[in-house]
Amino acid sequence: MVIDGKLNEKSWKKAEWTSKFKDIEGDKKPLPLQDTRVKMLWDNEFLYIAAVLDEEHIWAYQDKKDQIVFHENDFEVFIDPDSDTENYYELEINAINNTFDLFLPKTYRKGGKAQISWNIENLKSAVSIDGTLNDGKDKDKSWTLEMAIPFRSLANEKVPAILPAHDVVWRINFSRVNWQHEIGTDGKYSRRKNKETNKLIPEYNWVWSPQGIINMHFPEYWGYLHFNAGTVGKKQSKSK
Repeated sequence: MVIDGKLNEKSWKKAEWTSKFKDIEGDKKPLPLQDTRVKMLWDNEFLYIAAVLDEEHIWAYQDKKDQIVFHENDFEVFIDPDSDTENYYELEINAINNTFDLFLPKTYRKGGKAQISWNIENLKSAVSIDGTLNDGKDKDKSWTLEMAIPFRSLANEKVPAILPAHDVVWRINFSRVNWQHEIGTDGKYSRRKNKETNKLIPEYNWVWSPQGIINMHFPEYWGYLHFNAGTVGKKQSKSK
């Protein structure tokens, strides 16, 4: 697999898309204004994730590692390898492939504190853009994100890595943060504010597995990642 954001390998072409993302609150809110879909693959070393985000205005300025990436539009991955709702990992990436990753020993509501100094060692990621970055004069089509997360990197001094195998199940979710924007006289994008209060208009949160609430840090509401050792694209015989 060449991580270049282009998804032109045969394995990617054979892999199935997830369903389109929904609002984080599920059916309480309208469907997202723009589509997002994900594909996943794996081998002995990596979890491969590809996401295509339809977007009429692709913009990103945060270019320093571990900036708070969701202060602009981004794509996020949440992984809990042993599905116990603790010791989980978060990765955020924007359209210029800047990353923000962290480890949480427990959820914020249980007193957990984000360990931002933790990093996904040897992470591979790339972005390709169908459009023009940071140019408000035209409309764009989409941006594609491709990443390879080493299984052995999902660990720290206290939590060992968990290597998947056939039929193993992890908890996982994907989130897309999308802000309403405005374009200044200098042509630069920024988050839109309420003209009466001068406060930022809340962002959209579009996810693969709806949480029911506006909070991604309820791992018990995430979806399930079921590892299958079969060859991608090949129909598997049903278990009896």
